[in-house]
Amino acid sequence: MAEPATGTGSRVPAGHDELLGTRNRVARSILDHGPSTAAELAERLELTQAAVRRHLDALVAEGVVEPREKRVYGARARGRPAKVFALTDCGRDAFDQAYDQLARDALRWIAQSAGGGEMGDAAVAAFARARMAAQAEGYREALAAVAPEDRAEALARALTADGYAATARSAPVGEQLCQHHCPVAHVAEQFPQLCEAETEVFSRLLGTHVQRLATIAHGDGVCTTFIPKKTTTASTSTAGRNPA
Repeated sequence: MAEPATGTGSRVPAGHDELLGTRNRVARSILDHGPSTAAELAERLELTQAAVRRHLDALVAEGVVEPREKRVYGARARGRPAKVFALTDCGRDAFDQAYDQLARDALRWIAQSAGGGEMGDAAVAAFARARMAAQAEGYREALAAVAPEDRAEALARALTADGYAATARSAPVGEQLCQHHCPVAHVAEQFPQLCEAETEVFSRLLGTHVQRLATIAHGDGVCTTFIPKKTTTASTSTAGRNPA
């Protein structure tokens, strides 16, 4: 759960960090113990039920948890069923679930199974291209529906829908496609073939040579791809690293 940013000259109210810390404890307790009632959370966290309900209201408003009717096994008692609070998919994504490590282990296994070295690198590259080819099908449809000069913007919208927070903006003699978030950045640090395959797909989708200027996986703040205005050939540049 992201904490609100504070601008220059702004002040965080006293107790703000403590408030967020307690709220995260409530969400963590639901993650560890499953859907829980306010009374159960209050007992586990040694808080009053009123305090827990305030935090739950905020977490519901943020889309982190959602209220549900408590599942009853056997005969249901009289009265209204108890309400429990469960994490949403968004709430689960806020916690580290070791997906990055799983992906790294899988790619390392692919490389080793292919014999390691250059053969292993080639096997990982083949996987990366296959993954991007499947992902690109939806992007291709989005770009086919717009004029050539609007394709970078259409690609940015399609990438944003997949969690890349992308934008397109004018640049000298071309455009820049900027991805402000990368769901696979930690994995791409070790396996730059993921970035290279992505750049190849961008080139094919846009029908022009593109140049990767920066990547989050390489330590830059934003993945930046330069798209020239006019070219006569469609080739790709080395991806995943800043130009020498």
